[in-house]
Amino acid sequence: MALFVLSCDTSNSNSEMNSRKQAFNAKIDIQGHRGARGLWPENSIYGFIKTAQLGIKTLEMDVLLNGDGEVLVSHDPYFNSQFCLDENGNEITDEKEYNLYQMSQSEIDKFDCGSKLYLRFPEQEKIKVTKPLLKDLLISMEKEGFDAINYNIEIKSRKEWRGIYQPVSIDDYVKKVLKTLDQLPYDRYNLQSFDIEILRSIYQLDPKVRLAYLIEEQELSKTTIDSLDFPIYAFSPDYNLLSEELVAYYQSIGLKVIPWTVNEKSDMKRLAEWGVNGIITDYPNRWIELAQSDQ
Repeated sequence: MALFVLSCDTSNSNSEMNSRKQAFNAKIDIQGHRGARGLWPENSIYGFIKTAQLGIKTLEMDVLLNGDGEVLVSHDPYFNSQFCLDENGNEITDEKEYNLYQMSQSEIDKFDCGSKLYLRFPEQEKIKVTKPLLKDLLISMEKEGFDAINYNIEIKSRKEWRGIYQPVSIDDYVKKVLKTLDQLPYDRYNLQSFDIEILRSIYQLDPKVRLAYLIEEQELSKTTIDSLDFPIYAFSPDYNLLSEELVAYYQSIGLKVIPWTVNEKSDMKRLAEWGVNGIITDYPNRWIELAQSDQ
């Protein structure tokens, strides 16, 4: 009997190990959050190129508008003092003084958002970079030979920002983003937002665009998206809000489940075993290390 129990335990252990390996070998879309900001300056052309060179297939980024009405790659609507220096290389004391929506690109280009030590990300390589236009990023990626790279683009928007950091008109805002992307095939990008009005506008202006709904700071359930009056491609919550049951449910109704921002290997492993479709991370190298160690 003891031998039988030992045999069963060994069999179960092997089965569990094979299951975990299958999870890591499965096709999970690892996305470099803000151009893998744990490793390189966030939302920079340099960082996006380096992320793609790792073998990552999807670049995650944020966009808003500059004072020229062009689509700028930036998470914040101003220069974040944690990692940006002003046009003279000095510390920024009043972030709100530099409203990107009121600044021309020629002014923006004078600032450095890569040389300063970013305390939250001590592993980040330090190099002088500027906030790029989305159109310039797309051109640079093509020139570097990454003509099959995919883009997960968040349109930054808040009601209290309208008329201050973004246009009053949601449709005008969305049209500028869509125009910048009009040469890119639909299957190479999706647009995401926390702002339902942004997502609704995209759908109304171009229903072919794939949409991802971002979620944070709320309790998730099977009814979370029931109020949406337009279809979405992916459900993208803070990973802490997910459960294995919810992953299975949202996939069962045809959605991709792509949580953010997953930086610890233990969390990556758990989510992979739950079968998520993608993982947004500041450290795609950690996923690569984890997957290799599990072979």
